[in-house]
Amino acid sequence: MGALFTPLSIKGLILANRLMRSATFEQAATKDGEVSPKELALYRDLATGGVGLVVTGIINVSEQGRISPKQNSLSHDGHIPGMARLAREVHDQGGKVAVQLFHAGREAARMHAWRGGGPAVGPSASPGDDIFAHENRAMTQEEILQVVEDFGRAAARAREAGFDGVQVHAAHAYLLSQFLSPRTNRRQDEWGGSSDNRLRLHLEVLAAIRSQVGPDYPVMFKLGVADGLEGGLPLEEGLKAAELLARAGCDCLEISQGLRGHDYQQSEFRTKVDKPGGEAYFRSWAAEVKRRVDIPVAAVGGVRTPETAEDILAKGEADLVALSRPLISEPGLPARWRGGDTGRARCVSCNKCFEQIMLGRSINCILDREKAEG
Repeated sequence: MGALFTPLSIKGLILANRLMRSATFEQAATKDGEVSPKELALYRDLATGGVGLVVTGIINVSEQGRISPKQNSLSHDGHIPGMARLAREVHDQGGKVAVQLFHAGREAARMHAWRGGGPAVGPSASPGDDIFAHENRAMTQEEILQVVEDFGRAAARAREAGFDGVQVHAAHAYLLSQFLSPRTNRRQDEWGGSSDNRLRLHLEVLAAIRSQVGPDYPVMFKLGVADGLEGGLPLEEGLKAAELLARAGCDCLEISQGLRGHDYQQSEFRTKVDKPGGEAYFRSWAAEVKRRVDIPVAAVGGVRTPETAEDILAKGEADLVALSRPLISEPGLPARWRGGDTGRARCVSCNKCFEQIMLGRSINCILDREKAEG
């Protein structure tokens, strides 16, 4: 193999290889948002499976931004002991682990309705549209500033719990994507309008986190650099956002999509990646970002073979390759590839794993279910 199994440093955090577990929502927490035995086992498998960096599933920074009753949280200090157990589980196997910090924004609508609360919040009020059916209200200035503070405090809790870094979720139609996209952000104040104003929340969140965790702690972003929807975020603005985040002190960027439509299977979770040209579908975006920044960049989206991963690294298009669905199906995939079995990932990109989330269940692979049922 080439560079895939060589070390990489992110702000002094030494990773054993260039494979990263892209944050994947498991929906396996307890009803109180605490770490469950099932999650401990899952993260143990990921760590022993040989991935260089594990990024947790989405961890909410506040109850306002929660998307599921079974979502882990760092919204208050009471969550620190459970999350510390999760970090130790990975460390005990020799792995590295970062927390993905998250606020759903308007995507929390179903959770708000389930709890009998008011509408979810977003940058601008909306009665629902052709890509998102639920009503949401515009955030107040005070609520925006509270979100900034919530991210900072959650990052401090992550560090106290022993995690090796944090990643801010700024992709996939969640709150920060909603602020960056002109389609969902129609504000006329300092948080909307120009691309600089629409990026303001990202930069304020980064500054708040840095003030809480100090200068030497890895702070990463998963950034949606384009929406692919009419009236959405254009790629050039997303690339500019990546440059500004790097300049402001972000330590690593994982490059993905912003807003998505109803057909999520052809957005960030694409099917048919086994067809010619289907693999590594965000590769060109990562390469564009890499040309503009001098920090590590992770390419995500449909990588299924070590040959593709090696090619991305060899051509300087990214410094890491991030995997989500393949590690749901096969958490030991990195170890398999490193051991010389370089066959294609078992994952067939059918998205049946994510359909379990839509049904309120914990994520799992249909290939495992079929094997158990057979």
